[in-house]
Amino acid sequence: MTTTSSLATDPAGAVPGTGPRPGRGRLRSALRGRGGLLIMAVFWLATRAGMMALLVKDFHGTKFVGVEIQIYHAWYNVLTTGTMPPNDPTWQYPPGAAGVFLAPDLLPFLTYFEAWVALTAVCDALITIGLIRAARRSDGSMAGALLWLGALPILLSMPFTKIDLQVTLFAVGSLLCMRYRPKLAGVLAGVGAMIKVWPLLTLIGAPRGKSTRDAIVSAVAACAVLLGVFALLFRDALGFLGNQGERGIQIESLGGSGLMLAKLLGFWPGKTNFQFGAFEYVGPYVSSVARLSLLLTVVGFLLLLLWRVKSKRWTSATPLDAALCTILVFTITSRVLSPQYLMWLLGIAAVCLTCRHTTQRPIALLIVVSAGLSILIFPLNYGEILSGTSFGTFLLCARNGLLAVAAVWSGVRLWRATVTPGPVSEPEPEPGRVDRAKVALGRP
Repeated sequence: MTTTSSLATDPAGAVPGTGPRPGRGRLRSALRGRGGLLIMAVFWLATRAGMMALLVKDFHGTKFVGVEIQIYHAWYNVLTTGTMPPNDPTWQYPPGAAGVFLAPDLLPFLTYFEAWVALTAVCDALITIGLIRAARRSDGSMAGALLWLGALPILLSMPFTKIDLQVTLFAVGSLLCMRYRPKLAGVLAGVGAMIKVWPLLTLIGAPRGKSTRDAIVSAVAACAVLLGVFALLFRDALGFLGNQGERGIQIESLGGSGLMLAKLLGFWPGKTNFQFGAFEYVGPYVSSVARLSLLLTVVGFLLLLLWRVKSKRWTSATPLDAALCTILVFTITSRVLSPQYLMWLLGIAAVCLTCRHTTQRPIALLIVVSAGLSILIFPLNYGEILSGTSFGTFLLCARNGLLAVAAVWSGVRLWRATVTPGPVSEPEPEPGRVDRAKVALGRP
């Protein structure tokens, strides 16, 4: 029996304080109607076409972003020989990523570049459709779909040149299935984790009881099956593990912005170096900053586990809000924090906004602003970042400062909504079951 719970409702079944504001009911109905869906479809086509055009017609370095697909193509050539890229320090993906890099074979009539962009666009469309469908639930909101539609183009051409959009699809799908199909949610999170580890973190807010067990067992089973399959099909399937530990502090990370500021002020004599496929800092105190980042990650997850133990009041938005808070903690304490990480945050924030009970609306706004700053960092002003100019330092510190505030604020709002003293929410019935007591009282 799950103990996921809903907000207390009035006799009519309405959630206090969440009823439609004047005029918003008509707007919501219009967005859900055929006309609204048509407008969103046209907007998606127009914005995505514009994003793809930037891969062909360069705009302050946007064409350079497409070089990443050339790296993927080189890995594809190695993977077709039945081995993961050997002795390649830039290969830092779990074995499931091989399936994504080989996926362009599904469109043999296109070049690798064209097929990659086309399949990534399909993933984007599936996320959009999932968010729109979630808005049709009884407590749903179209705000999530609108955020994803409008905010992803802020990242210009980057979403179509990285593997992160495909991974975000699995994380978003897992969260959208969490309430009614926890086993499927676990499978999707597990598959995503075999491409990039972070989708597994979305399960921290899984509804307590049977739903949590189903989600975790399914995720572990999916990871085990995929790991076994890829171990049979490819040599050196676990080689990526040795490449992760050597990574230092990437210049875009929170620790990197601190070192950049110290260097600008003349307090730190280090420099940047291209290694492990990224620009990282080398010099005194870098290893200490890396250890501090790891310590902050551990502290953040311990606090999240404490929240999990102490939380008492759950709504249909709680698993979504907890996932966003967790990914924010993982992102801001990371030694990397590449600009494409904002795709993760935009996707999870959009899922939160599909539920009217979410506590994360202001956090979603901070993430959108951070996405705008991220694209100013890379590629538009990456030379300023590499040179450590005053403007580049300001951009990086502002972006990372906003994300740090978002992570802390997200945790505070989640804690206040679920842990601080207040009425304990009543349990919801398991998916597919009817609460007979509510039926007897004439409640839905």
